[in-house]
Amino acid sequence: MLIKGFEKAPLVAGEGLLALPGFWAACLMWLSETEEYDAVPSWFGVDGADADAALEALSDEDQWPVFRIPFAGGHTAMVVGCNIPDDPGTEYFVTHPEWGRHGHLAGVGGHRAGPGLSWRELHHIARTPDLDAPGVHAEYARLLLLLPTLGDRDTPEEAVDILGDALVRAGVPETLAPPLARAFIEDHPLWEPAEWTFPAASPLSGSPEPFRGILHCDGSISPRCEVRLAQGITREQSDRLAHALGTWPGA
Repeated sequence: MLIKGFEKAPLVAGEGLLALPGFWAACLMWLSETEEYDAVPSWFGVDGADADAALEALSDEDQWPVFRIPFAGGHTAMVVGCNIPDDPGTEYFVTHPEWGRHGHLAGVGGHRAGPGLSWRELHHIARTPDLDAPGVHAEYARLLLLLPTLGDRDTPEEAVDILGDALVRAGVPETLAPPLARAFIEDHPLWEPAEWTFPAASPLSGSPEPFRGILHCDGSISPRCEVRLAQGITREQSDRLAHALGTWPGA
């Protein structure tokens, strides 16, 4: 499996790892840490041995797992475990077969960048799988795989219930899911919730018209602080992406 920019990396399809009992603990425990509490595997309904086994598989330096999340219009969100020795991290991209290069959503670990998705985009992607494309199709799993990219100042209250239900599906006890969901939304350990807005038309005569429909993030370390999520794509391609993200008016 090749992704532009990762031709020499030992990438492998990672979807099979979701079946590991400790998968979600290994994926999300770091996001659960607070100043008051250290996250523990039991929060995710597993023991330490299961969490350690899953983390070992996710961290394999010889096999970097890629989780494909196909959504509308032929687009795919990619979660890539970059298991570089002494500098591991996870990168989040959006790709399309017609694009010359991928769009960068976020990065955690050695190359921190984010947030990468608004709640509206994250929830829409989770609910709109392309069932004909390979990858993760279960709504709860799609939501949780992309959850680390979230950072939205205007996340609605209903998001706590939606995320809580996804966590229960992932094995989190029902009593712990609501407070854990709220912590995920409000207390990201790497960046503050950001404001997401549509770009305004440029007042400068002769300047290119902005790509409307793609949200702009005001986070200072977010790849989404640029109007164009993916560089080098056409206006038509950007419009299709806006529809696929659920942010185009009327989408």
